[in-house]
Amino acid sequence: MSNIDISILVVNYNTAHLLARMFETIERARDGLSIEVIVVDNASRDDSVAILEERFPEARLIRNTANVGFGRANNQALAVARGAYILLLNTDAFMAPDCLRKSLDYLRAHPECGVLGARLIGEEGEAQPSCRFFPTPINGFLVYAGLTKLFDGVQLVDDPRIDTSRVCECDWVPGCYYMMPRAVTDRVGLFDPRYFLYFEEVDHCHAVKAAGWKVVCHPELEVIHVGGESAKAVGAVTKSGGQVQQLQVESELLFIRKHHGRGGLFLHLCLTTLEVGLQAAKALIRRRKSELLESRWKHLTLAASLARQTSFGTRPTR
Repeated sequence: MSNIDISILVVNYNTAHLLARMFETIERARDGLSIEVIVVDNASRDDSVAILEERFPEARLIRNTANVGFGRANNQALAVARGAYILLLNTDAFMAPDCLRKSLDYLRAHPECGVLGARLIGEEGEAQPSCRFFPTPINGFLVYAGLTKLFDGVQLVDDPRIDTSRVCECDWVPGCYYMMPRAVTDRVGLFDPRYFLYFEEVDHCHAVKAAGWKVVCHPELEVIHVGGESAKAVGAVTKSGGQVQQLQVESELLFIRKHHGRGGLFLHLCLTTLEVGLQAAKALIRRRKSELLESRWKHLTLAASLARQTSFGTRPTR
């Protein structure tokens, strides 16, 4: 039996500027707990490795010679982790001092909880989506088509009707702060390696819930999340301003095919086409340029291209 309470798994990619702050928050939250930190560096081009080796030698460092993606790197870290509980922590996620203790206490008191997430806030205190539900071909279409009020019985990914001020059971929580008992990974594993970036935790929570555990977001666990720091360096952004990225679209296709089948993916592409048509009709009626139409048209063309490249959502491109 290991005497380590929590194994903290960190994937780093060109975020040297965040490492000191991340380790500082870990140290402040230690609270007498036995902790190990395992960092997988995904072939960073900045001075991340030097900083890790010189300033944080207590962390176990796994150096990859190529960027293998977020999910695969976390799988590497899990393979050597010894803790009774596993925490996935992003380099741009900074937890409050009581986060680890409260997380551990909650999981020990609620063995039915398989994944525990935190309340995420931005640097300026703005709330970020923290308690989320599975995407489907239908709920995505309704949001972008502006039809959610006509179909209020459909649960949305970021459903405004959910009370996130209390402990809330949901479908999935973001992977920037993602804690689970070791029993979960022993039974269902961690991430499907086909996802290079994005949707890993969505897919994993699907497996956790299917195995009988609950996914919970706890509002008393506060984490400041900068967001998107590693993704900025991937170089796969197809549009500016934080809009659709190629890896997000590809992972979405892989997820829909895996959980909704070939028919579900075909429905998703058809509904996306219909939604773009509705956006075009609105722009024509209003006789003005629509940035949303431009955005969704690029999304559709990218999805159509990636559907071919992924053999209709059955294999990744990298």
